[in-house]
Amino acid sequence: MLENIITLALLILLQAVLGFDNLLYISLESKRAPKEKQKSVRTIGIGIAIGLRIALLFLLINVIKYFQDPVFNIPWTDVIEGSFNIHSLIVLGGGAFIIYTAIKEIWHMMSIEEEAHEKAKPASINKIITMIVIMNIVFSFDSILSAMALTDVFWVMATAIVVSGILMIWLSGTVSTFLQKNKMYEVLGLFVLFVVGIMLLTEGAELAHIKLFEEPIEKMSKTTFYFVISILVIVDIVQGRYKKKLMNLEQKKNNS
Repeated sequence: MLENIITLALLILLQAVLGFDNLLYISLESKRAPKEKQKSVRTIGIGIAIGLRIALLFLLINVIKYFQDPVFNIPWTDVIEGSFNIHSLIVLGGGAFIIYTAIKEIWHMMSIEEEAHEKAKPASINKIITMIVIMNIVFSFDSILSAMALTDVFWVMATAIVVSGILMIWLSGTVSTFLQKNKMYEVLGLFVLFVVGIMLLTEGAELAHIKLFEEPIEKMSKTTFYFVISILVIVDIVQGRYKKKLMNLEQKKNNS
């Protein structure tokens, strides 16, 4: 029992670390809903996703081999090669969709006029909840497979999923509030989301054993991911302070 409790604590910590990118996506996606419904959208979306994660866990325990069996191959030697299974296709699809979402939102922020942005209609609540649930499942593969590597006790893994889901509901509100109060960091968040998409694409490519011009694609490690995010945050902070300094110098110049 003590071993199970220690494993449970480790799994909750692991879920929290691996769930950062998912948390960011949920916070950004929920902002498309009317302000008064954003909290309920996050709660419902994550709540449904928790149930589906537990179902996915049960499914993977019993049919994990079918997710790893090749579905089709690309045998174009010296150009592109790969052996795709269900797991790799899900991860590749999730990565591609996240990159598309990030680019679309960045383009929207740069091109749309302020007046049109203010009058833009909120997205469908059901659509937002559906996207949160789907992407939560995509992000859950890593954490579930990692949990299965640590223990084979179902209740320990299921409890870790539920606890991490509750933490995600609580933290998603904090992250969303921060982004609403600090609009400039929303741009940073979208670029972080873009990097998340790249990370998922590389992971899916490694799972599919994709080779481009005889060079295998290796997945971006979590260490590399957090290093890149740290650099983005530092650059954003330095740029913000430099811009503020220039504005103060310009103001002093105008006053004199």
